Amino acid sequence: MSEDDEKPGIESRIAPPDLSCPRCDNLLPSGLGIITCVMCKAKVEVEHEGTRKKWREEKVSCPSCSKVLISGVDKRPANLQCSSCHTHFVLNPNRPKIEIACPACDRKLRLNKRPGEREITCPACDVEFKIKF
Repeated sequence: MSEDDEKPGIESRIAPPDLSCPRCDNLLPSGLGIITCVMCKAKVEVEHEGTRKKWREEKVSCPSCSKVLISGVDKRPANLQCSSCHTHFVLNPNRPKIEIACPACDRKLRLNKRPGEREITCPACDVEFKIKF
């Protein structure tokens, strides 16, 4: 595999807990380590040994041969190699999702949960509304 080839990737099923910024009380980006608040730029050190333990013990399937592997790594993204077929792949961080209802038509919308304010246009009724995390 050349360096120009993109490694296959899979998404972790384990997400760190949702935390609020101690300075501005808005949602922090998902992750562990030093996290920068999107809203106020405060730097927050986030550690959660429970999540790190679950990441180390997480079972994932090789994207090439489907063999079940234990990640053994306590960070995301993690570069892994299948012990059976030797395929290199990336175990990407979990991207938390949230389900919200359109205030006009009540249609359920599923979005990536990320800090800050966003303007959403409902695909069913074209009403625009704002959400904030």
